[in-house]
Formats: sequence, structure tokens, C-alpha cells
Amino acid sequence: MNVVEFDGVSKSYAIYDSPGDRLKELVTFNRLRFHRDFWALRDLKFQIRRGETFCVVGENGSGKSTLLQIVAGILQPSGGEVKVSGRVSALLELGSGFNPEFSGRDNVYLNASILGLSTREIDRRYQDIERFAEIGEFIHQPVKTYSSGMAVRLAFAVAIHVDPEILLVDEALAVGDIYFRQRCMRKVHELRSRGITILFVSHAIGDVKAIGDRTLWLDAGRIRELGETDKVVAKYLAAMGEKDSAYLELKEPVAIPPASAPVCAPEVVESIPNIDHRYGDGRAEVIGIRIFDTLGEPLRLLEPKTRVIVRISVRAKETIARPVVGFMLRNHLGIDFSGTNTTREGYEVPPMHAGDVITADFHADLPELYPGSFSFSPAIADGTLVSYTMCDWIDNAITLQMGHAGGQIYGFLHMPCRVELNRRLAGSRAGGSLD
Repeated sequence: MNVVEFDGVSKSYAIYDSPGDRLKELVTFNRLRFHRDFWALRDLKFQIRRGETFCVVGENGSGKSTLLQIVAGILQPSGGEVKVSGRVSALLELGSGFNPEFSGRDNVYLNASILGLSTREIDRRYQDIERFAEIGEFIHQPVKTYSSGMAVRLAFAVAIHVDPEILLVDEALAVGDIYFRQRCMRKVHELRSRGITILFVSHAIGDVKAIGDRTLWLDAGRIRELGETDKVVAKYLAAMGEKDSAYLELKEPVAIPPASAPVCAPEVVESIPNIDHRYGDGRAEVIGIRIFDTLGEPLRLLEPKTRVIVRISVRAKETIARPVVGFMLRNHLGIDFSGTNTTREGYEVPPMHAGDVITADFHADLPELYPGSFSFSPAIADGTLVSYTMCDWIDNAITLQMGHAGGQIYGFLHMPCRVELNRRLAGSRAGGSLD
């Protein structure tokens, strides 16, 4: 069942060059036009299913917040139809809905009553709200005395304790401290498990990939992509990388030796087991990736605390002045776990000419990682660590399962650790030596 439906929804804002133009338009009863329309959203059509975590990504100004405000009922669309089924609780702009002159406690009762709760229902929830917000005695002080982080704490605490059927979360969480953000994300996961529909807007791609069932990519108010989170995020990051590459320019000229006969590495891999998404300008390409053990045998299972060789072969189609070969390791949630490249490791690859084939071997020592699946995404770029152009990137080209470690893994990995016991023996004298 769909709880949110957008059918051809558009939203425009009137832009005036001066305040006087607005007045002129009013006195002519809108017969004369003194403004131009800015379309924040254009012809959006999508549905959000009940119990789904639906994420929205896009650059600043792409229309993400406008979309949320329409779902919340704060704004009305200029065209199209919106259907929302269920109680909506929204954490949008910082402190929105709070009266700065009222105390935090008064604002809790005000906001919860607006969302349809009776005073008795708010009384039952108040202690939980106060406990989650953790702002101490400030709960009795005017909200205008709060820091931005304190306002977000209280706003989020109210939003999640009013039994929402649809929870809207904008970038407001970004101003919170790490401790509170972690608690918020745990609460989001808890709400997901209870079947609450969540509409989540964030620039934190790791959070989006961790919780999103589907993701919508907005570009200048229009739908650029809509679908599975991993695929949409991959395309979004690729577009942002290409945009950044176009913005940055290689500032140091490189002396490139004249081309001779094509160079070919003695060890070349020419198989790519999987391609989820591929992007780049195509001036060079990844032609193969394999994972070996130290004896040169292909691996089908990763073992903690062992050394592996990540072998990547690339071919130049044009001259590449500063080749950079590398890979990204991702965990089972699709989150970038670790990555490296030739330049990062201090190895400068010589310029490549059309037809040259080189192979880079990365000898990596695996830590004790939890037994999940890990994928390798190989790439070749042209440039430096801070200024480069992506030639070819392949998402999740090869995936291997991590074997079980000797002991329990708490979290994502186990850090190498040595324990020493520092204690005073029973009966020893203060200040005396321990024999």
C-alpha cells in the first residue's frame, strides 16, 4: 500500500527583482506581471510504500527540502496532486515549529498537540521525550537560549515519540554531535523494524546506503534517477565526481616521453566478474581484476589476518599523463570501507600511451573483520590525489566473503591490541616497590 503519492507535482516560487515590484503586482490585481517563476520542482511522479525507508539525494538547491515540506503539508504544490495517508511527524529545518519564547517543555506540549495528541497522551510520553533529548535543566528555559544542537535534540525527541506513521527527516541531524547522531540512527533503525515509513533527506551518503530501501535523485527539481539505493547512489556519486573533475584543472604540466611500441605487463588479468555501474571519460579502461593469495592462487574466500594481492590490469586508449590505479573496498551495506591507489601508496605510474597495458598489484594485509561480504571496485584516473579526471570506475567488480575470525568481532573490525595489567599487589606498602 502506498502512503505517499506524487502525481505530476510541480512547485514554483515568484522571484521579484525588488520589493516594489511585488507591490506593483498587488495594486494591479495581478493583471500585470512583475515577477519571474522559479520552478523548485518539476513534474514529480513517484510513490512511497508503507514501511519503506525512502531516501532523497541531490545537490543543494535541487528541491529536496521543498519536497519534504509538501509531504508535511507546509507547502502546497503549484501543480499536480499529492496524497499522504497517515500521521506525519517532521524534523525539517532547525527548530521549525518551536516558539523561541516558550520553554522546551511548553514547546513539547505545543508540537505534540499540533500533531494530534491529547494532553494526557503527551503526559505519558513526556518523560521519554525529556530523557531522549538529554538537555537537562534547559528543558525549562526558553528555546531562544538553546544552541543549534540542543534544538535538534529536542525536535528529534518530539518527532519520534508521537507515534508517527510517516517520519520526515531533513539535514537537521547534521548539526548534532556524533554521540547524538548515533543514537538518532539507532532510533531510525528501530522505527524501520516497527514498519514506520521514513522519508530521509541527507548528504551523508553512508547513512543513505545504510538505511535506504529506495532512493530518489533530484537534479534541478526533476527526477534524475529512482530505484534501488546502491544503483542510484553510485550514479549520483559518479556524476558528482565528474563535475568535480571538470571544476578542477591539472595545474602542473607533465613532460610526456614520445610514444613507442605499446607496453604490455607480463601479468595481465582480463576478467571482470561483475559490473554494477561503470563511469569515466573512457580514455583508459580497467580490463581485469582478481584477488590472489601470496602463492598466486586465486581466492574465493577472504581470511582475516592474512595478506592478499589485489591485481588490477588497465589499458590506455589515449595518452594518460598521470595514471592513478586503485580500488575501493565496500562492506555488505555498500558503505565505502577502505580504499587506496598507487599515488596514495607512494608509487608514481609513468605516463601511458594508447595501447599500453599495465598491471598494479596491491599487497594488502587484512585485519580481523566481521564475517560479511566485501566487494572491490577498481578504477584508473588521470591526475593527482586532489585533482584528477576519472577514466574508468567499476562498481563492485568482484565480491568475496570474509571468513570467520578466531574470536568474537565487536563492531566492524578488531584492532590489534596487547593487554597489560597494572595493579598493586595486596599487602604491599604505599610507595614501596613490587618484587
